Amino acid sequence: MKKKLVSFVIPCYRSEKTLEAVINEIEETMNGSNDYDYEILLVNDGSPDNTWDVIRKIAAERDKDKVIGINFAKNFGQHAALMAGLGKSKGDYVVCLDDDGQTPANEVFKLLDALNDGSDAVYARYGHKQHSLFRNFGTAMNEWMASVMLGKPKELFVSSYFAVRRFVVDEMIKYESSYPYVIGLVLRTTKRIVNVDVNHRKREVGASGYTFSKLMALWINGFTAFSIKPLRIATLSGTIFAFLGFLYGIFTVIKKFVNPNVPVGFSALMSAMIFIGGMLMLMMGMVGEYLGRVYISQNRNPQYVIRETTLDEE
Repeated sequence: MKKKLVSFVIPCYRSEKTLEAVINEIEETMNGSNDYDYEILLVNDGSPDNTWDVIRKIAAERDKDKVIGINFAKNFGQHAALMAGLGKSKGDYVVCLDDDGQTPANEVFKLLDALNDGSDAVYARYGHKQHSLFRNFGTAMNEWMASVMLGKPKELFVSSYFAVRRFVVDEMIKYESSYPYVIGLVLRTTKRIVNVDVNHRKREVGASGYTFSKLMALWINGFTAFSIKPLRIATLSGTIFAFLGFLYGIFTVIKKFVNPNVPVGFSALMSAMIFIGGMLMLMMGMVGEYLGRVYISQNRNPQYVIRETTLDEE
């Protein structure tokens, strides 16, 4: 019986001290399997430390078909790194996980078993996450956004540790826009998505590469990449405020006729104008965000640029 090929895709950023342990764990886990063969794709996302040198060393010490390193020309973000790895992968199943050791590679068979049972995508669910409060808040916001904007089932937990079938990957990499959002690509491809429970480890070295600005960029991307709901919300909000303004105008006129000596509230008027003006600016900004993304995509701004791979060094 021919073994199924599992591709491990790992975005790498500031992981020079953790990456080798992750690779060793994958190898120890997969070498004990009679059902699967594997390959590992390591995508260096413009890391400012020596991560690329570590990747080159890891690849040089192993068979060239087992570990492939991809080096970006600059930092493009985790989702772009995932797309690059997905595009180079060959596996029947593709598993994406983190470079810091917090996602347990030795529990990968839980995800693979779920795929074998008929699921198209499987996300790891953690009983207790070992992230910082800031990162947990970011994850909660991401969950809310995916549910409201992308139609993610509320009971489905999404994480950076997941596995998908080959046909899902083939559909995902057809997306060529400048702003990839992996969760949205999975959700628009299939609804046969399940969770499996795994452990989440405490980070032993370093800190998360997600800053507040990167999380904000990720949320905005999720809002605008695969949904027009923000525009519909803006339209609905504009309609509601216009109607309330009309009612308030009628109320003001009636009040003036009933009691001409009652002064019209200047403070209330200014507050209403500032509030409505702020809402209009917010909505215009939202429309501008969509238009800007269309403009950039029409200019074929790349998702990522690969400077080199370890295969080039053969």
